[in-house]
Amino acid sequence: METVENEIADFNFEKFQAIRSRSLGRLIWRLKRHIHLHVEPMLIAKGHADFKLSSLAFIANIDEHGTTNNELAKKASVSKQAMSKVVKELEEHGYVYTRPNEADARSSVIFLDERGKQLFVDLNQAMTDVQTRFDKAIGVKKCRQMIDTMHDLLAVLDTEEEHQKG
Repeated sequence: METVENEIADFNFEKFQAIRSRSLGRLIWRLKRHIHLHVEPMLIAKGHADFKLSSLAFIANIDEHGTTNNELAKKASVSKQAMSKVVKELEEHGYVYTRPNEADARSSVIFLDERGKQLFVDLNQAMTDVQTRFDKAIGVKKCRQMIDTMHDLLAVLDTEEEHQKG
């Protein structure tokens, strides 16, 4: 306990600022913010003012043949209740539709509606623009290397997470 108290008493803002500028969590948050600042206005201009970018993690996991609420909740790491709420909202806005699950009458299968497919077309264009902006800012090679590195890291982390679950 005394060590923590000493660290607080000796807190150095300059050192903290130097660490903070290269903090992984802060860098990821800031990149996400820059992406949202570009993507959100483009989606609004394309008629998706009612779509919340926070719902992207859910809708992006719906596959071509449909996905159950439980599968979506698991992929998005949220409760089934939270997933149901998001699905209901997406369905009300015409991004998804549901059908009874033939394999399990207690659940339904969620599909992308035409508007949901259009959202992905529009989102792809917006992300292409973001990618172009990043390429211009730091160069194509560095940008691809950054993406490759994040992809590789996530593959390892996802595998570790799956092993921990069971």
